[in-house]
Order: sequence, then structure tokens, then C-alpha cells
Amino acid sequence: MEISRQLPTLLIIQGPTASGKTSLAIELALYFDTEIISADARQFYCEMSIGTAKPTEIELSQAKHHFINSHSIHQSFTASNFAEDASLLLDQLFETNKVVILVGGSNLYIDALINGLDDIPSDIELKKEINAVFLKNGIAEFLTELQLKDPETYKIIDKNNPHRILRAIEAIRLSGQKFSELKSGKKQQNKFNAFRFAINLDRSVLYDRINQRVDLMMEEGLLEEVKSLLPHRSLNALKTVGYTELIKHLDGEITLDFALDQIKQHTRNYAKRQLTWLNRYDDLVWLDPNSIKTPNEQVIETINFALNESVR
Repeated sequence: MEISRQLPTLLIIQGPTASGKTSLAIELALYFDTEIISADARQFYCEMSIGTAKPTEIELSQAKHHFINSHSIHQSFTASNFAEDASLLLDQLFETNKVVILVGGSNLYIDALINGLDDIPSDIELKKEINAVFLKNGIAEFLTELQLKDPETYKIIDKNNPHRILRAIEAIRLSGQKFSELKSGKKQQNKFNAFRFAINLDRSVLYDRINQRVDLMMEEGLLEEVKSLLPHRSLNALKTVGYTELIKHLDGEITLDFALDQIKQHTRNYAKRQLTWLNRYDDLVWLDPNSIKTPNEQVIETINFALNESVR
């Protein structure tokens, strides 16, 4: 990664869910007197708040956030859409800010913005055929096919997101290649320095934080939020952890206790996939939460060192 003091800087705060990304991003935004771009695909939607762990009103008031409550669940907002809109926003923000913060756990959306998207093949008729089989038989056979044909993608893909699984199968069948191989990995040239950071929490600590967060969501009214969204249950935005399980409970399929256990388990599984994805980056700096220096201080120190080295 080439660093230049002449270019503005994008600080990317990634990491698994419940790892402390929001608080770190706000601390950095206050330090650099700048704004935050959210890259959490669920926090875009204004109708979904409690189950998506959005920043609180107090947190939102501390630093200006973009792409929080920016869309409705009735709107489609893909990684490609995000990359296009966020790129335009970055150009505007860099006119008055030397540093901008990008934070979120939706790694595909972040990669789309930083690296660009590959030209993945698609075919309308095959898409219809695959969707018809999915609607009739469910996702299981496609997961089996994906595991057989592309174990790399199978390992990191969100298995609770049928849209992504079916998209991968479509591309594999059309190209005869692994979906992971279709991603060229060629990075687009950006007009800014990009630094990636993640908080390196111990796995047991992370899982405890996840479990506690789910309990807090229920105390804050997650069940009531899901009830209010039942008329829109068929939308893709609601096919996500926390909402799927509670919809099953409200349908009488599972008990509330079992639904909560499933939310915690599925969220931990999601965190594992996020960590697997993060391990692919060779430019990611892991922040030590047990260091005498705070994660905020570690980020600032890393950036200053890199920028100073760039002029030597």
C-alpha cells in the first residue's frame, strides 16, 4: 500500500459484530474533527433499529454519520449501489476533511468501495430457474452444491442470506469457475490513503458481548419491533439474524427461549465468518484491547508512523 502525505486519509474500522467498532469510530471522528460513513448493510434501513444495533441517539449526536437510516426496507441497496454513492460522498467530504472514518461489519460493501466490484456473469433465465428450485425445495441443496464446487466461498458466505448463495451458484454454473476465482482481486486506484483496523478481542470475550447484546436488544423492545415489521416479512432486508428467528417464534414454530438461543448462536456464527473474511487482508492492523494504549491511540500512532515514513 503506497502512502502519501499529499492525499487525504480514509480510516476503515472493521471487525466482527459487537467488537466495539461504533465507539472507536466516534472517538476517532472527534479526534480528527471529521465525519463517519457507516458500512453496515442492515443499519441503512430506517425501519430496523433495535435488531441492527444502530448507534444510539447520543452517539449519533457526537459525530455526523452517513448511511444510517438512509433507506427504507422497500428499497434495494446493493454493495454496488453503496460503492457508487459512498464514493461520491467521499469526494465531497475530502474537500473539507483531511481524514474520514468508514466503519462497519459488511465487508463486501467495504471492499466494493475500496477495491471495486468484479464483473460477475449473470443470466436472467438461469436466475429464474434457480429461484424456482429454491422456492420449492429451500436452500439446502444449493449449500451442498456450493460446498462441493467452491469450498472457499462456502466457508465465508452468509448462510442465512439465500440471495448471496443463489448468486454464487448462478455465477459458478455460468462460468464453470469457482465464485472465489471470479473475484479478480485487482484493486482500483484510489485518490486517498486507506488504513484498515479491527479490534482483536479474545473469542470468549466477543461471544459474551454478543450474548449480552441480544439480551439488551430484547429489553429494549426487539420483539415489539419485529411484530411491527411482520407485514413486510417477505422483504430481503428482514431475512437476517434476529428478525428471522423471532418471526418463526411469532408464527408459533419455536419458543421464545429457543429463538433467543438461535439468535445468539447465529450471531456468533456470523462473527466467525466476519473474522474469516478479515484474515484475507494483508493490510489489516489488529488493535490490542489489552494494551496500555487505547485502540484509539494505537490507530493514531499507526497512521502517524506510516505518514512520516512516506516522506523519508
